Amino acid sequence: MDLLLELFSEEIPARMQAKACDDLKRLVTDGLVERGITYASAGTFATPRRLTLVVEDVLERSPDLKEERKGPRADAPEKALEGFLRSTGLTKDQLELRDDKKGQTYFAMIEKPGRPASEVIAETIPEVVLNFPWPKSMRWGSGDLRWVRPLRSILCILTNEEGAEVVPFEVAGFKPGDLTYGHRFHAPDAIKVSGFDQYRSALSHAYVMLDAEERAETIWNDAVNQAFAIGLEVVQDPKLMNEIAGLVEHPVVYIGSIDDAFLELPPEVLKTSMAEHQKFLSVKDPKTDRIEGYVVVANRETKDNGATIMAGNKKVLNARLSDAKFFWENDLRVPLSDMAAKLENVTFHNKLGTQKERVDRIAALSADLAPIVGADAELAKQAGALAKADLSSEMVYEFPELQGIMGGYYARAAGLDSAVAAAASEHYSPLGPSDDVPTAPVSVAVALADKLDTLTGFWAIDEKPTGSKDPFALRRAALGVIRLILDNSVRLPLAPLFKQVLDDAVGIDLLSFFHDRLKVYLRDQGISHDVIDACLEMPGFDDLCLVVARAKALQAFLKTNDGENLLQGFKRANNILTAEEAKDGVSYEMEPDLKFAEVEEERALFDRLKTTGPNIVELIKAEAFVDAMAEMAPLRAPIDAFFEAVQVNSENSVVRRNRLCLLNQIRSVFGGVADFRKLEG
Repeated sequence: MDLLLELFSEEIPARMQAKACDDLKRLVTDGLVERGITYASAGTFATPRRLTLVVEDVLERSPDLKEERKGPRADAPEKALEGFLRSTGLTKDQLELRDDKKGQTYFAMIEKPGRPASEVIAETIPEVVLNFPWPKSMRWGSGDLRWVRPLRSILCILTNEEGAEVVPFEVAGFKPGDLTYGHRFHAPDAIKVSGFDQYRSALSHAYVMLDAEERAETIWNDAVNQAFAIGLEVVQDPKLMNEIAGLVEHPVVYIGSIDDAFLELPPEVLKTSMAEHQKFLSVKDPKTDRIEGYVVVANRETKDNGATIMAGNKKVLNARLSDAKFFWENDLRVPLSDMAAKLENVTFHNKLGTQKERVDRIAALSADLAPIVGADAELAKQAGALAKADLSSEMVYEFPELQGIMGGYYARAAGLDSAVAAAASEHYSPLGPSDDVPTAPVSVAVALADKLDTLTGFWAIDEKPTGSKDPFALRRAALGVIRLILDNSVRLPLAPLFKQVLDDAVGIDLLSFFHDRLKVYLRDQGISHDVIDACLEMPGFDDLCLVVARAKALQAFLKTNDGENLLQGFKRANNILTAEEAKDGVSYEMEPDLKFAEVEEERALFDRLKTTGPNIVELIKAEAFVDAMAEMAPLRAPIDAFFEAVQVNSENSVVRRNRLCLLNQIRSVFGGVADFRKLEG
């Protein structure tokens, strides 16, 4: 049998619908399974006015259960026995006395007969409704039920081949039925429901598209087709599209045009203003990328084909864009240097000073980093000083998400160097793992300075991320630094940089934080954590480009047959050597002597190590890590042959010591490449 549940209410905010679907599915199915009712599959749907759950192949009855429970000893106090009887629901004559390790003990055999699915569902759903985890909820009327918006009805039926039955229960004055309701305007009458397929079909005929993905796809296709017909193109915005799909049950798409008076506003301003205030998708001219129109998604069809809807929307939009134009023109009258000066009155953090003080630090650091990234120091300093000036602009005050972007426009309008304008636009990037990384040298310098100042500042005041909490987005900042360094091949040792502003212990801790972020970043690129650990033990561990180049070469080497076998040979040598050093209390770091070699395989290993070791040292100095790994490959055969032919712990103490020194030489040669002891194999 199948369960169909619909919770019908006033409009549910679009941003809450996806999580509400997940919560409804989880809470109901978990509640059923905990009570012995299993199922085959479950799915959820949301429209502005309903949450729907369908659970297929529900077990008709929970299984009978028998549970044996051990009670107190026969000579235990009477109160202990009374408590045991209460917990089992049995009487004393229903218990069984048995011999146990500690004497005669009471045992209870508790039988729990199975229950029909309808009874279990009737117990589960009220519990879910009363404890539903809405981010915000409300009470209405005289009831105590809290729901995101006033709940209007509950549909709850079980269906099988014989038909459908309403599951009887009551929650906060609501009793379920087998009725749903169509579109608020086009088909508001009640609809009798006999199963999920009929429910979905009936809603479709009643102007309700149940599936949010289907609504989004319909909106997109209609918008694209209408825009194409007039030579325009819809700007993709998946997040906004999902939100719009959550605002309508019957999407009807119209396209409007922006008045000429607003067409010269920056496209980001138009796009953001329309998306934030009106929930409009933007439409652009594909030849110029200029935003020229917008998509309105209505929830109903009208006799005038949307003329009234579009007129009302355009009136509101023009008012919004008039405000944006006012902000834009006012901001253009203010020099960027004056905007930057206003940051003196804005606190960045009570322990880290004002935004102006922070900007001064970023400007100085940008100049210091400029030669390292190939940028002009004066331009980098100027860019660092002006990059955050737009934080005091009217436009960014209205639309904070445009910070940086507007700074770039204001810098270009002021005739500043294009590199300075680009740095203003790009210095916040990358914001996430898929965000573009700046490549222009001045932009790279300022972006690095911005993030490094944030990290060193918060480490200095001991405001580090803890667990899942990261209120200042420091993990994101560290990942941004890593991507800026790696994508632009910036050779920037971090330890000396941290030492300039942090105590040694704090600087080491921050570098360790970077290493942890680096492991997370490289893991997604197929480089295992133990390979990174092996490389972080080497000189240059604070030079991320150097670490990654070594790690990539080592990862590739270990995937070859020679690499795999050499790792095993190293581990064998290291395990023997470590055990014998611990036992003897000495370190076998002396130079082995060829004259004490007794067999050909031993002499062959001597010869190969003598050649390979110096070669690897030179290749590592040249940072030719791939070649250094390749140089190790010929060691495989002599190491394998050595262990086949030689017993390291010879009875001759001189030979034994010499062989242990030879094993140390193996460890030393491998150690020039990476710390192979860290590799898991």
